[in-house]
Amino acid sequence: MRQRRKNQAGFSLIELIVVVTIIGILASVAVVQVKQAQRKAQEAALRDNLFEMRKAIDNFYADKQRYPNDLNELVPNYLRKIPKDPVTKQEDWEQIQDNPSNPEEMADPNTDNLSQGGPGVIDVKSKAPGSTLDNVPYNEL
Repeated sequence: MRQRRKNQAGFSLIELIVVVTIIGILASVAVVQVKQAQRKAQEAALRDNLFEMRKAIDNFYADKQRYPNDLNELVPNYLRKIPKDPVTKQEDWEQIQDNPSNPEEMADPNTDNLSQGGPGVIDVKSKAPGSTLDNVPYNEL
C-alpha cells in the first residue's frame, strides 16, 4: 500500500505537457475569434453610420426639395454630428454628388439652384481601404 501511494503522488510530466498544449490551442482559437469579433463590430458600426447619414440626406431632401451641399449642412437638424468612419477613425467620407440633368440650366445665373434641387450630396461612402469579412469592398457598402 505504501509503494502505491508514492507512485501516485502527482501528475507526470507528459500529462502536464498535454494539458498545457490543449490550453494553448484553445487560447489561440479564442484570440482569433476576438479579433474577428472586433472587425465584425467595426463593420456593423460602419453600415449603421452609412444608413443614418443616407437617411438624413433623404430627410433633408424631403424637407427642402434639394440635396445638401455637403454633410455639414445636415448638422444639427438631421444629425447631431458627422460620425467617424469606424475603420479609418476619421470623419472623412466620400461624398457622391448629384449630376445636374441639364448642365446649361445649372450655368444660367438667372435660375435659383437651391429651389430647383441643384447638385448636392446624394450618397456617402467609406474611404477605408480593403474589404469586409464578406469580401465586399468598404467603398461599395
